[in-house]
Amino acid sequence: MEKQYKLAIFDLDGTILDTLDDLADSVNAVLVKNGYPTHTREAVCGFVGNGIRLLITRALPQGMDEQTVDAVLADFKTYYTAHCAEKTAPYAGISQLLANLRAAGVLTAVLSNKADFATQALCRDYFAGLLDMVAGEREAEGIPKKPAPDAVFLMMRALGVTAAETVYIGDSEVDVETARNAGVDAILVSWGFRTKEILLGAGATTVVDTPDAVFAKIVK
Repeated sequence: MEKQYKLAIFDLDGTILDTLDDLADSVNAVLVKNGYPTHTREAVCGFVGNGIRLLITRALPQGMDEQTVDAVLADFKTYYTAHCAEKTAPYAGISQLLANLRAAGVLTAVLSNKADFATQALCRDYFAGLLDMVAGEREAEGIPKKPAPDAVFLMMRALGVTAAETVYIGDSEVDVETARNAGVDAILVSWGFRTKEILLGAGATTVVDTPDAVFAKIVK
């Protein structure tokens, strides 16, 4: 029997929480406020994964100066803080997956490129009591965002596990690269913001279709 992982680190958006509608609505609201064209839900889906600054940069017309990006980003932070949980919900089976992992003795954590304030609030609202550690984007504290491995290393040290005992679960090319950079195994999910074909093209070796399949890969 293969050994069981001791720590499962989950991405947030597109992996355990379906945040796309609120993200798209918030992006379009601040674009309208500032006089720029809006985007479809599908287009916004392609913009996410690398943090909110890049989300806004990609949503704005090409060639915007940094001052414009800063201003629209500030509007987005204010708007999204107030509207981040209107349509957002956990994917089916995720809360049970986290509960089952904890019952099996696996530590559970969330690591996101979403702003830390929003990551903390959403995890508190939707997954209270189901997570051992939560971290969002904290570049202002000198911690590079994913796919840099720094935050993964910090989590492993804080929770007392090794890379061999850790598995990272995500839904995007950024997550594939994050796991590779951190030297940990990866499970990619097909229900999130990227297709299975994109994930396999990015180098994913394990792509699963259900939370039960995630559990089976972690608790071997």
